[in-house]
Amino acid sequence: MSREELIDTTRAILAKAGFDVSSVLNLRSICFDIVGKKDDSLLIIKVLTNIDAFSRSNADEMKILADALGANPLLVGDNSSSGPLEEGIIYSRFKIPIISNKTLAEHLLEEVPPFIFAAPGGFYVRISGDTLRDLREGGVSLGTLAETAGVSRRTIQMYETGMGAMIDAALRLEEFLKVPLIEPLNPFEYKPDANKKDCPLKTDVDSQPLNHMAGIGFVVSPVVKSPFEAVSQSPKMTLLTGIGSGEEKIVQKALIAAEIARIVGRRSLLIVEKMPSSDRIDTTAIISKEELSRIDDQSQLTDIVMSRSTKR
Repeated sequence: MSREELIDTTRAILAKAGFDVSSVLNLRSICFDIVGKKDDSLLIIKVLTNIDAFSRSNADEMKILADALGANPLLVGDNSSSGPLEEGIIYSRFKIPIISNKTLAEHLLEEVPPFIFAAPGGFYVRISGDTLRDLREGGVSLGTLAETAGVSRRTIQMYETGMGAMIDAALRLEEFLKVPLIEPLNPFEYKPDANKKDCPLKTDVDSQPLNHMAGIGFVVSPVVKSPFEAVSQSPKMTLLTGIGSGEEKIVQKALIAAEIARIVGRRSLLIVEKMPSSDRIDTTAIISKEELSRIDDQSQLTDIVMSRSTKR
């Protein structure tokens, strides 16, 4: 199956599950292909036929977007160098969850969550640590549990604190204790890196406007491989911020940013060298670099964006 077919399948699954799904982003070298939102679940998805092509830089960019927008990054793939991705298993690369379209469909359309995740050394499941601890404290000795599972006492204690268990060990424990221990997994689960470092304001375009926005109080997170150059945040507003040149490219960037901003529930701003005939394209506010340079107050810029991005 081609990558285009994989993307179409992913979009169809999300749409059938009730997600508001973005159009196909026909842009080269971007860190995501689809944005989808349903209720409080916001997904930023990259689709690849071979997940080995997923780079650390791509993962880092997806994490920046996920952190800034409160989203969950996800990689959907078809195979790896080891063969096809197996159904019902969550893989990962650079701490980004990876699943197949079959697993995605089972989870969203059939309400059958995955129970197995791949990690160095094989396939694992997550055991309910609270249940295991309660049973042990209720009279089942640590030694008996360790002998039953075929692991050390220390490993049983680590199961209780959340460490994954080999499938055979978990099944032996379930059979012995006569209670369900294996927990379902959420393929959309993502934990932001608590130790992440602030990113310098470096992009492939003129960074002066982004530096100016940072200077008036916005928290600016650059994203190089994206339809926009940064996510800019203030207490009042989060902006998908692009820098454009050339009339045709300006229109394309503004329309893409407007659609993504609508789905993620944010606003979009495009900074240009020369103002076009209108101060907005769809719902993307347009501002010139010169006008931006004269703004020295964060609230002034948010008011301008609010006014220009609202359909009249």
